Amino acid sequence: MLRSALIGLVLLVAPAASAQEQEPRFAWPAVCTLGESCFIQNYVDAEPGPRFGNFRCDRLGYNGDNGTDIRLRDLATMRRGVDVLAAADGTVVGVRDGEPDISVKERGADAVKGKMGGNAVIIDHGGGWRTRYAHMKQGSVRVKPGDVVKTGQTLGQIGLSGNTEFPHVEFSVFKEDAGEKAIFIDPFSALPVESGCEKTGHSLWAMDVPYIPTALLIAGFAAGPTDWETARRGEYADIKGGRNAPLVMWAESFGVRAGDIQTVTIAGPDGKPVHRDRTVLADSKNLWSVFSGRRAPAEGWTPGIYTGRYQLERNGAPVIDTERQVQVQ
Repeated sequence: MLRSALIGLVLLVAPAASAQEQEPRFAWPAVCTLGESCFIQNYVDAEPGPRFGNFRCDRLGYNGDNGTDIRLRDLATMRRGVDVLAAADGTVVGVRDGEPDISVKERGADAVKGKMGGNAVIIDHGGGWRTRYAHMKQGSVRVKPGDVVKTGQTLGQIGLSGNTEFPHVEFSVFKEDAGEKAIFIDPFSALPVESGCEKTGHSLWAMDVPYIPTALLIAGFAAGPTDWETARRGEYADIKGGRNAPLVMWAESFGVRAGDIQTVTIAGPDGKPVHRDRTVLADSKNLWSVFSGRRAPAEGWTPGIYTGRYQLERNGAPVIDTERQVQVQ
């Protein structure tokens, strides 16, 4: 989120613990596996001015972003609970809790003024280095200002609080200079925000963090046009098809690019296609949702298992290829 996301935690800041000046290395700050149960939706903005570019000079992120957004696939996963962890040893110097887990689209921008980061924790790692963990789940924060924490210690859980539309923890790294000004740092390059995406830096991560430019988040079936909030809540998980109801496959992905070829296919119990939709995407999107299907034939669907397949192809190579099934009774 923007730098203003830091505002509102200042009053909770406690005296920083003294530590020897050194550049920290950060452990993965969540109990999830990158590329499987969680993804980086947005990266720090490395480009100065109005144009966005992350440390790879890719467009996965948005202009002015100073944090790394580690997102869950859907709200159902968030409700089950995914812990946020301290990325390095340090002292807790800021905490906020009590903000509801409601999308800013529903809550409104005015409701999050001064608390855009939602429920959050700030840790001082010494030498001016600090990390912030924002958008955490309401009531989940387990630490308080003054607590000394160790790498991997649970701070709370991933949530949907503050200025956000999807469940994630925004992990921000910043350093304070002698004038107490916060300079946000990209953990993938160790360079200040907006230093220029073409500059070569080095990682502050203690392990390899692969770059995933595009991936599937969720997919499934619906008995008609998809309501995306219902899909993100996981309420289509146990849907059954009706013989006279439409069959619709839906999918939500991130990082699609103009020119990608998207194909949605639905095959009947005999394996023969009953629907196929092939589209060349006209625009690049950091978050992309699609649903495609058809009405039931006049005689109704044949009972049995129907298989939907969602494919995304880029420059002749597969990027996403997933299948989902639904039973028609």
